[in-house]
Amino acid sequence: MRLKDKVSIITGAGRGIGQATAVKFAREGAKIVVSDVSADAIAETVQLCESEGAQTLGVVADVTDKKSLQKMVDATLAKFGRIDCLVNNAGIVADAQMKNMTDEQFDKVIAVNLKGVFNCTKAVVDTMLAQKSGVILNSSSIVGLYGNFGQSNYAAAKFGVIGMAKTWARELGSKGIRSNAVCPGFVSTSILATIPEKVIKALEDKVPMGRLGKPEDIANTFAFLASDDASYINGAVIEVSGGLTI
Repeated sequence: MRLKDKVSIITGAGRGIGQATAVKFAREGAKIVVSDVSADAIAETVQLCESEGAQTLGVVADVTDKKSLQKMVDATLAKFGRIDCLVNNAGIVADAQMKNMTDEQFDKVIAVNLKGVFNCTKAVVDTMLAQKSGVILNSSSIVGLYGNFGQSNYAAAKFGVIGMAKTWARELGSKGIRSNAVCPGFVSTSILATIPEKVIKALEDKVPMGRLGKPEDIANTFAFLASDDASYINGAVIEVSGGLTI
């Protein structure tokens, strides 16, 4: 168990990649804090983690609300006494071509996907600094590397979290805190539910491995980066896309 007793907060853990990451961390021996805006989704993930034998805490928190994040941190410290890893996974989409994108669409995605990552990290960093250890993992995207049609807001946010991960690697590396970013390709989650089947097939055909990613593919990468096996990996940006961008 390479994450044994590592207290790990995972945002957006109620479904998709976040849920898969929570379950993977549980299997690796971590103590899990399941954070999401949906109490029902939290309950499902908590049950899955507990079935793996993990000590688990579910906390309803909104990454755009600093007060709720402070409550999340306080509850984590009250139960577990420390914070070893933060996985900044929570994210949303509100797609439209730039000429049609509203201010509301742009601002909402930036607030969750970019400022939310900053808010969560700011909420845990003092604890990690006091411990002189910690791991911060930002969920970016290949869209944050190459852009994508109809996703000006999402691309801006995902470019931004790469920049923050690299900046934090510089600022915090000497304090025992590592910071990295993971860039998934297209992954089979509910976020793709509105995409027509023929478009999904076209995406699959572009991937040298012939399939879309699974949430577990990303979860496995997060687990490695959170572990001591990755103790010298800091400021990295790791693409997990099956070779889509080759």
